Amino acid sequence: MNKQLLIFPLIAFGMVAVFAFRGLSINGQAMPSVLIGLDAPAVELDKIPRYPGPFDPSEFEGEVTLVNVWGSWCVYCLYEHPVLLRMAEEGVQIYGLAWNDTPEAAAKWLDQHGSPFTAVGLDQTGRAVAEFGVTGAPETFILDKAGKVRYRHVGPITDREWQRRLKPLVRDLEAEAPAEPAS
Repeated sequence: MNKQLLIFPLIAFGMVAVFAFRGLSINGQAMPSVLIGLDAPAVELDKIPRYPGPFDPSEFEGEVTLVNVWGSWCVYCLYEHPVLLRMAEEGVQIYGLAWNDTPEAAAKWLDQHGSPFTAVGLDQTGRAVAEFGVTGAPETFILDKAGKVRYRHVGPITDREWQRRLKPLVRDLEAEAPAEPAS
């Protein structure tokens, strides 16, 4: 009887250990998106005072662009922000989608930290982020010259992530020939 009581905790511990080690091998940055290969969704955004925008998907055509979902309430967005500013200085076109904010809070945050965005819009209802399939902020989508979603990055973009993964992808997309217009 005593041996049977000892086996149950060992089996339970073994199962927990298997799931824990499996969880450690999951790459949280590489989340697939149903939008990959599709046009960026047309979304309605509100204006943020003193900043250019909002924007629509027609602005994405012709250049490789990034759509960055952020919020003034988001701690990781603050961590990512200096990287976005450097990316913008390098000539990367970044469109901002402020999520679950007020126009005043978003403008104040941009006033305080600077804006890396070519244009920025505000999604107070959550409909726009739902169209993009966003699971949390920050989240960034890389669009090709035709305005099609080619990559989804979940979480803050770090310098390392930018240099090793995203910048080479942006360069490759910039080197691609522009898509032929549909006839």
